[in-house]
Amino acid sequence: MMPAMFWEKRCTVRRKSIYSGIIPVVAQQLHRENIEQVVKEALSVSGVSVHELAAIATTVKPGLALSLEVGLQYSLNLVNKYEKPFIPIHHMEAHALTIRLTHHVEFPFLVLLLSGGHCILAVAQGVSDFLLLGQSIDIAPGDMLDKVARRLSLRKHPECHSMAGGKAIEHLAQTGDWQQHTFRLPMQQYRNCDFSFSGLQNLANKAIIQKEKEEGIQEGEILSCVKDIAAAVQHAVAVHIIQRTYRAMLFCIKNSILSSKNATLVVSGGVASNQYIRKGLQTLADANDFAFLCPPPRLCTDNGVMIAWNGVERLRAGLGVLHSTDGIRYEPKAPLGIDISKRVEEDSIKVPKLKKDMMVSILKSNLVK
Repeated sequence: MMPAMFWEKRCTVRRKSIYSGIIPVVAQQLHRENIEQVVKEALSVSGVSVHELAAIATTVKPGLALSLEVGLQYSLNLVNKYEKPFIPIHHMEAHALTIRLTHHVEFPFLVLLLSGGHCILAVAQGVSDFLLLGQSIDIAPGDMLDKVARRLSLRKHPECHSMAGGKAIEHLAQTGDWQQHTFRLPMQQYRNCDFSFSGLQNLANKAIIQKEKEEGIQEGEILSCVKDIAAAVQHAVAVHIIQRTYRAMLFCIKNSILSSKNATLVVSGGVASNQYIRKGLQTLADANDFAFLCPPPRLCTDNGVMIAWNGVERLRAGLGVLHSTDGIRYEPKAPLGIDISKRVEEDSIKVPKLKKDMMVSILKSNLVK
């Protein structure tokens, strides 16, 4: 048996909300200030010493370069000091495999990774074997929702002053009417599984500017229709994600990448905690006889547990376990798996209109209390 450590400590830093975003140099400094104490506490609570560890796993890609550097350097020091095997981890692979910590899930399965930095559709065929079906061609959904929240000045809203941007959008949308502001969905002419959110952000910004003019208020003041705009933005994001995921399902079944008898859709990443988006994806999965699974919310956002679990998976499979750290580097940008997105586009699968309309009507009902 190999000792495994699954203990989590969150360092919540208010500076993020003050600056309305992550400042890389600030994040790097906070990593430096906290990493040693977090590791010490993790070992103490787990009752495991460094000597007892079977290996040390660390994120090396993708991510903020300055933060990756801190984590990698600290880990390599431990590896060299205690002569432990080192397991470099792909951040998105870890998100994809987290579900196997909390549920019994066999390969292959379809995975949708939604976060502030990524939006990826892939098939997990093995611990380190992925087929990339599509990804965002510009910004990620979490980033887009945060930017819209900032433009709406939601930190000044009495119900949202302590919430992150995406969470504030979700909260206000619960009592808003998305039909008051319908946004054109992106990439409708492209029959692939790629995503785009920058256009939606621009449309939302134009709608906000127009409403500010109509209400005679300045940027930074709260619109009377803020809940309706939040609902419309969230709805457009949800439908766009659902449509692309639907095509991925159809592609995988058509090409026998997944079996129609026991196919599974796994959704993970910080935006997977959005209940509106999650319910829409659940309904999509149910309608197409896919099992639907999400890690618990605390394991959807970035966390150390998923990195440790990815390390365990790789150690068990004997994949990427290094006994020499020569040449190890962090990579701020790194693809996930083998890119077969061109094959998806070549298949040119049309999402059935009836089912698309059904999904939209169900998403409408999600707002009804």
